[in-house]
Amino acid sequence: MNSELLRSFVSIAENGNLTLAAGRLNRTQSAISVQLRKLEADLGVSLFDRSVRGMKLTDAGERLLPRARSILAELRDASALFATPLSGVIRVAVPDDFDDFILGRMLARFSKAHPGVDVIARSDCTAGFLSAIQRGELDIAVYSGAKNREGETLGTERTIWAARQGFEVAPDAPVPLALLDRSCWWRDLPTNALSSIGRDYTIAFRSHSYASIRAAIKAGFAIGVLSEPSFEPELTELTARDGFPELPVSRRSILRREGAPEALTAAMADAIHAATAEQRAEQNRRANAQPR
Repeated sequence: MNSELLRSFVSIAENGNLTLAAGRLNRTQSAISVQLRKLEADLGVSLFDRSVRGMKLTDAGERLLPRARSILAELRDASALFATPLSGVIRVAVPDDFDDFILGRMLARFSKAHPGVDVIARSDCTAGFLSAIQRGELDIAVYSGAKNREGETLGTERTIWAARQGFEVAPDAPVPLALLDRSCWWRDLPTNALSSIGRDYTIAFRSHSYASIRAAIKAGFAIGVLSEPSFEPELTELTARDGFPELPVSRRSILRREGAPEALTAAMADAIHAATAEQRAEQNRRANAQPR
């Protein structure tokens, strides 16, 4: 067993997907698959159940995961003893639909690892991030969109119709919508989707704030569109069975300013990747813990 095998195992566990894990490690999918098979052969156990929906940890994999993370953390700490501390300023922007888990983990991880770096962070609609990067106003940003083809892939996620548990709308009644009132690809998504199937709607709530939109949905005041990671237990997903059309998948990517300090942007990108992977792992854990 070596650290590369453990690193591949942890990345697959956190992403639940060979392709995403390979992208996170800048390796090919076949190389990651070979490393996983070698680790399983060395240990004499199966670490994942494979299915069309992704990779799910077996009992043996669940036992290994915390130990593997601990070993890799100790190796990083040992390497840091002799690394030159980073310093300077980095300007970072993230989507405002990033929840507290990702944002908190990302900033805490970076600040702890690089206390000599001043971080200037902003959270907003990502529509303006690409131009801000190009104008030199940002060093690194997380960019999102259904038609996003920019930057390095961070991951993909579903956009979903969300309502409070028990919230009902009659099939022939207009859908009360909560809409983002700002220039963003998300703004027209609900109305365009409902119009495409000829379903009536009313605008029950408008806000510039994604958090306010989510609050209105959680309160049972309206129905709206949320990113899958911001979906919470008290909400229910509305599908075609409820008379709601399918929504596009959003691609998240990391943009870096040309000429930005490479070491700083690489360190921040690592923190972003790690925080999003930890969130996926937590969501998978919760999903697996739900009664069947």
